[in-house]
Amino acid sequence: MKIALNTQIFLGAAVGIALGLGFAKLGADAEATRHGTYICGLLGNLFIDLLKMVLVPLVFTSISVGVANLRLHSQLHRVWLTTLGFFILSMALAIVLGLSAANLFEPGKGLSLDLFSNAAQGFAAKQMSFAEFIASFLHGLFVNPFAALAQANVLAIVVFALLLGIALVVGGDRYRNILLLMQEGLELMLRLVGWIMHLAPLGIMALLAKLLATQDTALLSSLAEFVAVIVGTTLLHGFVVLPLLLFLVTGMSPLKFFRGSREALVTAFATSSSSATLPVTLRCVEQHLHVKPGIAGFVVPLGATVNMDGTALYEASAALFVANLAGIELDLAQQLIVFFTTMVAAIGAPGIPSAGMVTMVMVLQSVGLPAEAIAILLPIDRVLDTVRTMVNVEGDMVGSLVVQRLTERQSDA
Repeated sequence: MKIALNTQIFLGAAVGIALGLGFAKLGADAEATRHGTYICGLLGNLFIDLLKMVLVPLVFTSISVGVANLRLHSQLHRVWLTTLGFFILSMALAIVLGLSAANLFEPGKGLSLDLFSNAAQGFAAKQMSFAEFIASFLHGLFVNPFAALAQANVLAIVVFALLLGIALVVGGDRYRNILLLMQEGLELMLRLVGWIMHLAPLGIMALLAKLLATQDTALLSSLAEFVAVIVGTTLLHGFVVLPLLLFLVTGMSPLKFFRGSREALVTAFATSSSSATLPVTLRCVEQHLHVKPGIAGFVVPLGATVNMDGTALYEASAALFVANLAGIELDLAQQLIVFFTTMVAAIGAPGIPSAGMVTMVMVLQSVGLPAEAIAILLPIDRVLDTVRTMVNVEGDMVGSLVVQRLTERQSDA
């Protein structure tokens, strides 16, 4: 009897967690732990590298074909506005949830900063003002497409693919052969993704085993309240807010959604990368959740670049956490600044090298908090990144279903 891929992935995740806990119990200096984490690192990196290998051609072809297949300008206009509206709404809800939880539980109050003196000494924060961030973000939108493809600059690739897709729509039959070539390229990339997914159980097992084996548990326990607030609110957004939005708009039950999306969610959790998970996300959205390729090819790659619910929630909560550590009270006006800065930072993050570091510094600086405090967040960031990436990817999949339903209603009206 052949075991389904979903079941294989869950089994791989379970084995990875057990292995990681076993290595952690043996200790970092044990020979079995050293050899085990080395092998797991090799296997995990191989899986991520394979996904990254198909990422650039997949994003380029899926967005170009997705936009071209929308055909009519009116439909393209509706899909674009609906997609943007959903992304802004879902991120706004995530930020409000993060700020509310941080105000309610006040993590960081009374926590000694001595624990992090070594980390703070070894970290030099990169300073970037809001104006500099916006200028850098806009500059990163329009670059040489060949350079963007070579450097895997996803945001610039998305922008060029959008323009190319619109040109294919405007050109009509004149560019029919180019569109056909792009469609065949997309099908070819999806076939490669199918092959790579056969390695997913092994790759996910290796990634989770290494993560749990190498994480500093003492630091986690000292920051337990903050970690609990972030994980709890992120899961609340992922398992309550987004499924509720989906049900209200489409009528799809959360159970049906999670059954169709679990491959992508587990992969996102293990890889901590929305971009690396993108091939799996597209596969789930089109094959399991039955979103039209034209909608999926437009919404999902764009969402992987600009729709970051988990990241927005985390950065807003982290700003209040740092304020509590520093003994600073942020008033309503300052928290509104955090809200808007976090929104811009979450949208613009992929266009900047070391995106998470730079955008987190920008959010802290927007209300006068010490940028060096980011050193406190670095040691726990890897664990929190798994959960927020999973919710980032979930938001893209929910968005594709919502956009499809709303555009269908507008067409019927």
